Amino acid sequence: MGLIKFIKEEIQVIQERDPAIKSPIEVILYPTFRVMLSYRRAHRLYQRGHFFRARYISQRAARKTGIEIHPGAEIGKGLFIDHGSGVIIGETTIIGDNVTLYQGVTLGGTGKETGKRHPTLCNNVMVSAGAKILGSFTIGENSKIGAGSVVLEEVPANCTVVGVPGRIVKRGNEKVPRSDMDQVNLPDPVKEDIAALQHENTALCNKIFELQQQMKELQNLRKDQ
Repeated sequence: MGLIKFIKEEIQVIQERDPAIKSPIEVILYPTFRVMLSYRRAHRLYQRGHFFRARYISQRAARKTGIEIHPGAEIGKGLFIDHGSGVIIGETTIIGDNVTLYQGVTLGGTGKETGKRHPTLCNNVMVSAGAKILGSFTIGENSKIGAGSVVLEEVPANCTVVGVPGRIVKRGNEKVPRSDMDQVNLPDPVKEDIAALQHENTALCNKIFELQQQMKELQNLRKDQ
């Protein structure tokens, strides 16, 4: 991809996904724009075997932006890192197209693996603020990871994950558009389970109350007889 084409695509991605931006020129101030320029340079050097130069560029970018992307990571088109401070992307991470990461996200390993030890994120994945994805498994297309979640195992396509450790909530088989990268309005399976238990408990209490009333009526009838 040529530099001019890449810059145009980055501007479009940032404008589409960040409502705070008012003009295209603001894009050059965004950490995600600056770090992705550095990453593309470093990744090319890494592929050619210039490992020290690649790491030097990536570490300079990390100090300036707070976003650490290993030059060995494979990143597709349309990656958007919102705010970005504290984001870490490991060496063997693979990221597909149209992926959104928020601040504090870690795409890391467990520390016990060799070879492919970081996660693979398929197309249209969104990872919310502070989430940690640790290990060499796949996050399926169109999936969302809730804020603060810790994901330690594979996630199928079209799912939402919340909690520590991450719990999967199935979704419909619809592609997630860029405009739907919402990290707040996610399902909460624990809350849903508690609500269901409360509903069942209320129904049981009402039934017991009805039975008690019937028992009192029967006792009164016997007394009258």
